[in-house]
Amino acid sequence: MMLGMLLARMGVEVFVLEKHADFLRDFRGDTIHPSTLELMHELGILDELLKRPHQEVRELAGQAGKDTVTIGDFTHLPTHCKFLALMPQWDFLDFIKEQASRYPTFHLCMNAEVTDLLEEKGTVAGLRAKTPGGSLEVRAALSVGADGRHSLVRQRANLEVIDLGAPMDVMWMRISRRDSDPVQTLGHFDKGKILVMINRESYWQCAFVIPKGEADRVRQRGLPSFCENIVDLAPFLQDRMEELADWKDVSLLTVAIDRLSEWSRPGLLCIGDAAHAMSPIGGVGINLAIQDAVATANLLGAILLHKAPSESDLRAVQQRRRFPTWATQRLQIAIQNRVIRKVLGSSKPFGLPWPLKLLRRWPILRRIPARLVGLGFRPEHVKTPEVRPVA
Repeated sequence: MMLGMLLARMGVEVFVLEKHADFLRDFRGDTIHPSTLELMHELGILDELLKRPHQEVRELAGQAGKDTVTIGDFTHLPTHCKFLALMPQWDFLDFIKEQASRYPTFHLCMNAEVTDLLEEKGTVAGLRAKTPGGSLEVRAALSVGADGRHSLVRQRANLEVIDLGAPMDVMWMRISRRDSDPVQTLGHFDKGKILVMINRESYWQCAFVIPKGEADRVRQRGLPSFCENIVDLAPFLQDRMEELADWKDVSLLTVAIDRLSEWSRPGLLCIGDAAHAMSPIGGVGINLAIQDAVATANLLGAILLHKAPSESDLRAVQQRRRFPTWATQRLQIAIQNRVIRKVLGSSKPFGLPWPLKLLRRWPILRRIPARLVGLGFRPEHVKTPEVRPVA
């Protein structure tokens, strides 16, 4: 959606194919980081975006046992928005759709599920999709796969996936929030258990972290046992566990960290999770994908106005985004291996690790995690012009 808007803004004819009839999917990435908000400012649409219902998180905290410490402080970032915005992803996507629809060269086709690639002489010439009205073929100078970690596009293109491993999966749920509850968005760590609670004002968006592949065993132990584990970490939720009446109220996210060895082949480029699936650590996936979109528009937009990008043009996108992807995934893997794996594998009370002790003792150090999460490695900036008048 973001790439489609940026290209249409330049005058490039764009067709975005969306598999579903709407964007309403729960437990997707709902965090809009300062780096993304800064892009909205550069596009002149930040004020409109912030009129949408959202929450603003200026600090992130963690609780190890009974010790609580602020991990990240966003209030010192060199951005217009010194906070992380929480907004349902469908609202954000609807906003981008509205902005993109102002440009006559932007076309969005809902209920269009891509089924295959169109190939001619070794070059991807477009996509084939199924719609309620029948089969659809879209021929294009460039096809972009942005269809997530289970990308059919990258599968059909036979692009090699490098699996970097993940020691955990995540069980997501909603639990109502009360005025007497804590205010902060928190991560709880203790005795082999991890619970992340995101304050959404009227409810908590909760993520219970489990060892990789253990979801069936967790379900076999029963919902009451699962609820007891949650209450162990957040006792104030005791009186509302009945809200989890069925396993249907709990969604499983199978965590993967991987990346393509090559993001492109002639006529085709993958970006976002289709090119590099991220761990939910830091909620950086959506923001890294948007950075990919901006880099793609910056590098290929002017070319697409006149001709199909060459293989070297497409490789330039991967070259530009290689380091931020690699560095982010390395950081996530380090946290997985040194913190999450250690906690999940222990039955003893979890004390405050020494890095968190440093953050508690010297608050200025909290700016470092905030910068890594809020801005990431080498954030992109919009360099493409708006060359077509708004319809």
